[in-house]
Amino acid sequence: MSIVLVRHGETALNAARVLQPPETPLSPRGLTQAEAVARRLAGLRPAGILSSDLPRARQTADAIAVATGRAVQTTPLLQERNFGALRGLAYDSLGFDPLAMEDAPAGGESIPGFRDRVAHAFAAVLAQRSTLSGVLVVVSHGLVIRAMLEAHARLPGGAALPERMGNTSVTVVGAEAPFAVTVLNCTAHLEGEARDDARSLAGV
Repeated sequence: MSIVLVRHGETALNAARVLQPPETPLSPRGLTQAEAVARRLAGLRPAGILSSDLPRARQTADAIAVATGRAVQTTPLLQERNFGALRGLAYDSLGFDPLAMEDAPAGGESIPGFRDRVAHAFAAVLAQRSTLSGVLVVVSHGLVIRAMLEAHARLPGGAALPERMGNTSVTVVGAEAPFAVTVLNCTAHLEGEARDDARSLAGV
């Protein structure tokens, strides 16, 4: 059985390319995306749902819970990287790429610290999956999912790590080493106005 990694639905600040505060909720479009991915995942009959406790992820997980009849468990380990004092600022106004900065922003999280937390998050995902007899759905954030794939999973031959994870993208990873990826950053469930906006800010 597998682990299904899902990025949360779109937020208004994703679309506006703003580094968002932790309390940011899904936009109406994001809620539509969450319902679409929930319908897709209902067919997998997941045995459990584990989510970041930030509202945008939890709202996405709640939609999946309604569609599947499974309760949501949350953990702060799956939260997005903390950009501290940069949260609330427009990404394109900064003059540098905060996603690539190794050091911690004021009040935030460094890349080494973030990667260490993601390693603990992946261990928690594996521990949760080991208690189940079926698929575990994990709802998190773009940078978290990308970091998990980079450090802990094996991509299909010839596949490159995506630069951005789409809103409500689905990535399927084997539950045992080498944690092979069989579906990568797939948003095929999004149609029409709900389609992922590639211009939106990924991960934060």
